[in-house]
Parts: sequence; structure tokens; C-alpha cells
Amino acid sequence: MSDFRKHLEKSLKDPEFKQEWDAQAAEREVMRQIVVARKDAGMTQAELAEACGMKPANLCRLENGNGNPSVATLSKIAQGLGRRLEISFV
Repeated sequence: MSDFRKHLEKSLKDPEFKQEWDAQAAEREVMRQIVVARKDAGMTQAELAEACGMKPANLCRLENGNGNPSVATLSKIAQGLGRRLEISFV
């Protein structure tokens, strides 16, 4: 098990940390889906950023969870991947 996983498991025992972690689940899922879709497309971050008309550093920040992309930005990323953006409430 990685050091990160060990630290996360320990941290999740703290109710305040767990509440914040759970509150950010949707953001982490968006980040994960961007990375998975980019890798499935066989693209580097630089290639996807160019296809989206974004700076590579901005895409990197989004993939690392250090940004809060707008729907317009997510739509640009989807187009750069040759996909369409679909948002749903479940």
C-alpha cells in the first residue's frame, strides 16, 4: 500500500477530514474522468491542451485537482477529446 493510501486511511478516521473529503467527491470524479479519457485517447496533456485551446499548465492543474473548471471549460475538453460533455444528476 502506498504512503498516500496509508495517510488517507488514517486521515479519513478524522470526522472533519472525512466530511471535506466526501464533499469533494464530485470534483475528484471529474478529474479522474478527464485523465482516463485523455489516456484512452492516447493523448498527452500537452496534446489535449492544444486540441482544447488551453495552456498545458491549466489542464495540468485541472487534472491534479487544483482547479474548478466551468462547464464551458469541460465542454472544450470534451471537444478536444472528440467527445461530448454530458452532465447528469443521479
